[in-house]
Amino acid sequence: MIRVFLGYDHREVVAYHVACHSIHSRSSEPVEIAPVMLSQLKGVFSRERNSLQATDFSFSRFLVPWLCGYEGWAVFADCDILCLDDIAKLWALRDDRYAVMCVHHDHRPKGDTKFLGEKQTQYEKKNWSSVMLMNTAKCRALTPEYVNTKTGLELHRFRWLENDALIGAIPAKWNHLVDYDAPLPESELGIIHYTEGGPYFPDYRGCGYADLWRRELRGLLTPPQPLEN
Repeated sequence: MIRVFLGYDHREVVAYHVACHSIHSRSSEPVEIAPVMLSQLKGVFSRERNSLQATDFSFSRFLVPWLCGYEGWAVFADCDILCLDDIAKLWALRDDRYAVMCVHHDHRPKGDTKFLGEKQTQYEKKNWSSVMLMNTAKCRALTPEYVNTKTGLELHRFRWLENDALIGAIPAKWNHLVDYDAPLPESELGIIHYTEGGPYFPDYRGCGYADLWRRELRGLLTPPQPLEN
């Protein structure tokens, strides 16, 4: 079973469900998807929201190893993604030498704000944590206490690991940053990430790959054809 956790933000409900559909509809193996949802983490995630927290799951994503009981591997991804290839291909990249595997972006945002006026921040390893393969047994430092008390920079820059040698790299196709990375044909993409804002927000209806997202939404809403006997 491929375990996937998707960040859940109350303002991006449609993005979450479209992301789920895009994963399930292309997977060649069984997939279990769970939301990282604050209403389901009461008593576990207790830190107050601050101005640097752009989404509900900015910090709670780091509870995934705890949610897994620190056993096995799991995928975490932000909800503003679209999976355009078989998630089993990403799952097959797991390498037990590493605690975390992700795309090693050199992401330098251009503006000061992003969707819904949220503050855009810049820091080392920006967007590395937005799609992660997590070897949860090697992420035991991420206890609820640690996640609740450490700074965002400590969490997102992986300061909870002994060293950066424990961060493996995956191909860039598995976290393609829309309108930052050079456009590619759909056939060369694995996961596209509407990090600036997706086409479900009025201000981003014309963003890159908006047509692919709207196509996925139509696929989610179209009643399935009956199976032949």
